[in-house]
Amino acid sequence: MSATDGGRGGSPLRGRPPGFGRPGADDGVEVPLTFDDNRLASLVFGQYDQNVAHIERRLGITATALGNHLVIKGPADAAEKARRVFQKLYARVRAGGTALSIGDVDGAIREATAQANLFPAAEVTSEADKPHFDQIATRRRGAVRARNPAQDAYIKALRSNELVFAEGPAGTGKTWLAVGHAVSLLEQGHAERLILSRPAVEAGERLGFLPGDMREKVDPYLRPIYDALYDFMEARHVDRGLQTGTIEIAPLAFMRGRTLTNAVVLLDEAQNTTSMQMKMFLTRLGENSRMIVTGDPSQIDLPPGQKSGLVEAVNVLDGVEGIGRVVFKDVDVVRHDLVRRIVTAYERAAHGEGDADRNPNPRRRPLA
Repeated sequence: MSATDGGRGGSPLRGRPPGFGRPGADDGVEVPLTFDDNRLASLVFGQYDQNVAHIERRLGITATALGNHLVIKGPADAAEKARRVFQKLYARVRAGGTALSIGDVDGAIREATAQANLFPAAEVTSEADKPHFDQIATRRRGAVRARNPAQDAYIKALRSNELVFAEGPAGTGKTWLAVGHAVSLLEQGHAERLILSRPAVEAGERLGFLPGDMREKVDPYLRPIYDALYDFMEARHVDRGLQTGTIEIAPLAFMRGRTLTNAVVLLDEAQNTTSMQMKMFLTRLGENSRMIVTGDPSQIDLPPGQKSGLVEAVNVLDGVEGIGRVVFKDVDVVRHDLVRRIVTAYERAAHGEGDADRNPNPRRRPLA
């Protein structure tokens, strides 16, 4: 990527120290950027410059885009962080050539922040457009990079452990990334089968007896996993995999007595397993297999007094070699920023802090 001064013959900006720029009258520093491709620059800025506006709100800077030129104004640290974010986004669209989502922008902001915290300023500046967070690659989706440190730790744990527990609220990408990792192992030949399971427990409702065969009965419970599968695989490949048994939908109740070899096994909504079910499931692990267990301990739908198998397992297995555990927080929600704020509000209410974040004038609440 070519990101240079706005003036003629300017040298690349990315080799300069943090806070570089011209002092502005009231805005701290002014950092100009010029990208070498107008079309890619427009993808970075977003439709009607929505990505630029989002970065302005997040980082407390102002940014003016014109063609392939951008001028960032603000406090030195914030302006430098914004420069790194725009360079990362440009590198991403240059590699993929597709439009960016707001989630991609938030991921670049978190990545730039993490890089600044982990590495010396000079090193961060010289490598601002290089990826820091780990990624998953599949044929249909291409490279999918982690959007925050928790997702980065999750991807690393999936690669280095035979069994991984992932706990956290909705919208953090637990199931989605697990399916993506499983599909990548399947496509690379590291696994022969993908086995998907979850307990058939309703979220506070009684659906009664469902018609159809076993797969049709359990399909409604596994809809989130299907959605993730179709995100990472072509529909025809998913359908073929289901027909040939390469992809298997297995209700948790039907896992007893099996030994799962050469497979990636995913148990979703594991907070709704009983202690007996969780022990039974974990002991199905066979040779050359990987197991991923995801769940949200704050959304347990078991009958009152019934202990969650997920909560018990992470305590019992703490420190066991070969087992990884990643805990997501409300700040790690990537689904939608409003979802993050909803989760945060519920967390605070659960801890008796419900009024701490209450805005007396909600109509004037900032967007981010």
